[in-house]
Amino acid sequence: MTDETDTDDERTLIRAGRDFEQEYRLSAAEAGRFLVEIGEQLQSGDELTISDEEWELPFAFGEPVELELDFEGVGEPELELEVEIPGTTDETAPNVE
Repeated sequence: MTDETDTDDERTLIRAGRDFEQEYRLSAAEAGRFLVEIGEQLQSGDELTISDEEWELPFAFGEPVELELDFEGVGEPELELEVEIPGTTDETAPNVE
């Protein structure tokens, strides 16, 4: 059994049990569009899906979401935003006998 399978449109499905990382360099407008779409998915349910032409990552999430702001104002100012979204699991607790 593999950790990834192809969906009907030939995208790789990113599943639990696999590490995945992808980095993009975007315009501010494109990054803003992406963040708005993520925000809308966070507000509307308990699962979000991120994809591009080659892969799809469905993610069932829980609470609380951690938001970190890091401002470095020395030299070239930089603002870093980090969002950590915890996953959920369908596992159940063991029986106590």
